[in-house]
Amino acid sequence: MAAEGAGPQPEAGPEPGPGPGPGRGTEPDALCPEHSQALGWVCSSERRSVCAACAGPGGRCWGHRVRRADEHAEELRNKIVDQCERLQLQSAGITKYVAEVLLGKSQRAVSTASAARELVIQRLSVVRSLCESEEQRLLEQVHGEEERAHQSILTQRAHWAEALQKLNSIRTSLVDMLTHLDDHQLIEKEQEIFERTEEAEGILDPQDSEKLNFNEKCTWSPLLTQLWATAVLGSLSAGTEDVRIDERTISPFLQLSDDRRTLTFNAKKTKAGADGPERFDHWPNALAATSFQTGLHAWMVNVQNSCAYKVGVASGQLPRKGSGSDCRLGHNAFSWVFSRYDQEFRFSHNGQHQPLGLLRSPAQLAVLLDLEARELLFCDPASGTVLYTYHTAFPTPLFPVFAVADQTISIVH
Repeated sequence: MAAEGAGPQPEAGPEPGPGPGPGRGTEPDALCPEHSQALGWVCSSERRSVCAACAGPGGRCWGHRVRRADEHAEELRNKIVDQCERLQLQSAGITKYVAEVLLGKSQRAVSTASAARELVIQRLSVVRSLCESEEQRLLEQVHGEEERAHQSILTQRAHWAEALQKLNSIRTSLVDMLTHLDDHQLIEKEQEIFERTEEAEGILDPQDSEKLNFNEKCTWSPLLTQLWATAVLGSLSAGTEDVRIDERTISPFLQLSDDRRTLTFNAKKTKAGADGPERFDHWPNALAATSFQTGLHAWMVNVQNSCAYKVGVASGQLPRKGSGSDCRLGHNAFSWVFSRYDQEFRFSHNGQHQPLGLLRSPAQLAVLLDLEARELLFCDPASGTVLYTYHTAFPTPLFPVFAVADQTISIVH
């Protein structure tokens, strides 16, 4: 029995002496360097082979967990066999996964990709066909309108050429009477003179007519506008123009962020800075620092946090001072704006307000200004829906303009 505190006894304590010989796999000449006995035992505590003297009383491994080397080796062999079987099953599983699952997924990926390509081609083919059809329709419409205007001009030319000929004939006749007739003969021709004068008065002076003008409305196509706006917004980077607020213009009811892209309404009037001629002193308005003279321009505004705002464009002639409508966006000839108040949406210009029946409030509002086409569009970029389109010959320069009377709006960049 081991002394107290000597640790656990060996599982099968070896008897002193040479003990059993080495087990299978033990080298015949493997001897303990300390006792020159066969290493027929294994000390699990020290993870080493030992002899019977090492494991016996007084030996260095006495009280350790020791067992016969051949038994321990057999157990290891069984563990290796089990592990090899598990590895074989694992390898078989991997082989089956690669051969069946991954192969199947690869085949399905190829098949799905092929179907996806067909779907893309099919849908784009439909869109392309629709675009080509719309192109043909619009070009025919343009050609027809050109022919109509040209024919109207030709008709007018013929009419006024005939009128001019009549007037010349009447004038020649009257001059001839005046030159060659004596008083008595002139009196006899009074009725003829009256008739010729009346005939001349029946030929009215030329007046301009819209029928003589090319009607640009022939090119207005909701489909083309929708596709074009979507293409413009898709081809330009988010935020498009680098639009920032001109801090000299902001109303004292607005607070401007450091990056000059966010406007926050403050019901309490503050001293925004020096009250220069550029500043709006009553309505909660602000102009951008950027202006446009020609070309195509687009910018987006995050409006999801506000239920009272206006977004659009304004001429640099927009008055800034006072509480009158001449400074109120959409109520004068100098501003064109999309506005929201609660759940009411509308487009406003020069005191004319066009209600817009929107089914939902846009989180962002995209503004597209095409000065060459004389067109202003407001879009919902999330759905690609064109909310309103306005056509006119805009005065330049034009500035992006903003107003907010609730929470915050931000220019997206």
